[in-house]
Amino acid sequence: MTQTQQLREAILAAPLETSSFGETPQPGTLYLPPSHLKALRLDVHIVVGGRGVGKSFWTAALQSEPLRGQLGTVSSELQGIEVFAGFSSSEAIESYPNADVFFAFLAQNGDPYDLWRAVVLRWVARRVGENIPSDNWQSTVEWLKSDPEAAARLMQRQRDWKGLILFDALDRTSSEWRRMDEIVRGLLRTILWLKTFPGLYAKVFLREDQAERTVFNFPDASKLTATKAELAWARHDLHGLLWQRLINAPDIHGERMRNVCPSVKLGDVWRVAQDMKSESEAQKKAFEALAGPWMGRDKRRGVPYTWSVGHLADGRGQTSPRSFLAAIRQAAEDSSERYLQHNYALHFESIKRGIQKASEIRVQEMAEDYPWVPDVLSALSGMNVPVAFDAVKKKWEEQFPAGVQSISSTRLPAQHVDRGWDGVREDLQRLGLLETKKDGRIDMPDLYRVGFGLGRKGGVKPRN
Repeated sequence: MTQTQQLREAILAAPLETSSFGETPQPGTLYLPPSHLKALRLDVHIVVGGRGVGKSFWTAALQSEPLRGQLGTVSSELQGIEVFAGFSSSEAIESYPNADVFFAFLAQNGDPYDLWRAVVLRWVARRVGENIPSDNWQSTVEWLKSDPEAAARLMQRQRDWKGLILFDALDRTSSEWRRMDEIVRGLLRTILWLKTFPGLYAKVFLREDQAERTVFNFPDASKLTATKAELAWARHDLHGLLWQRLINAPDIHGERMRNVCPSVKLGDVWRVAQDMKSESEAQKKAFEALAGPWMGRDKRRGVPYTWSVGHLADGRGQTSPRSFLAAIRQAAEDSSERYLQHNYALHFESIKRGIQKASEIRVQEMAEDYPWVPDVLSALSGMNVPVAFDAVKKKWEEQFPAGVQSISSTRLPAQHVDRGWDGVREDLQRLGLLETKKDGRIDMPDLYRVGFGLGRKGGVKPRN
């Protein structure tokens, strides 16, 4: 086996999957971009980010004491803190309500603020060994409302511990925007209430579209938004994350990657060296060792180091780690199948196919979050972008002759359908699926264009 083939095998052996499904991440996968430092501080209560940027990753990682120990070197305030999930993608009915409970509670004109405070009260009562009514969530809320003094004493009693409660995946609380807004607004009011009790902290992970709505329309909301942090990934952060995963590949595979990437060992985990965390010559050379200097036979086709990230950006110029790592893994698989004797572990044509795979995954994720999006964008399949909006609108009118209101959606429909097709375009732009060029034409980033079957002159082709 050649050295190139060995590196290719090492990529395939590395933990490049980022969907944790609530599971505790492996220690070697932990990578902290500098921009995420603020998001992990205890005084930051609102963390905003798109799909695949790390909201659920940090929710799971912060609940792991060993992983918090790794973060402790850069965020000492996390040391010795007890972490609890107040809502997440995993159901835990004893710890927090599910969507059905929220639906029934709101149907009886319940205030989500009370239900979220019940979540906090159960958490604190369990920690201090005090029994409060918890046969069901309604019973806890009724106790809170009927005996507010007992609830206040529970929260105000002396504590010899510090606690952090996390809230993630809040889009799972309801399939309707208005109801979800009400639920999230109630939660944010609860966070303000919790701030009055020393030693107890909260962190709410919100999608960008949730944070842009009316959830902050209540008195003193500015006390929360003042410390809001966003999860963003620069190009060098994505490459740093990739190498963090590669150097911790199992057995001999990780050793081979460490021969390419400068690294240091901390305990049982390898960490990329400091110059591999920035857009340095070392970082560029390391990726060139895997993918070569060009995206073709000469420099006219672009450089893999920048090309691989740039073609995965959405309409707002943001590339998620999930898309990037998925593209690299697919590129390694494709290179192994098609270009076994190539001089580099990643063939440039395989990197393009990696973009295709990442695009398909992203389209599937969008379909999960916004079921109306595939129906609307699939109507544009076969078109070339950039294209005049009138041509796009004509396609939509052919697909939906009964009008924009006929777009079906089982959950979280387009937010601005009341403004017709212009409103749908606005929603797609806010989600990063479309962008409007200076000349008014509509464009679609490769991340979505390939998956939805649109073409571009000279661009990555959609799969047949």
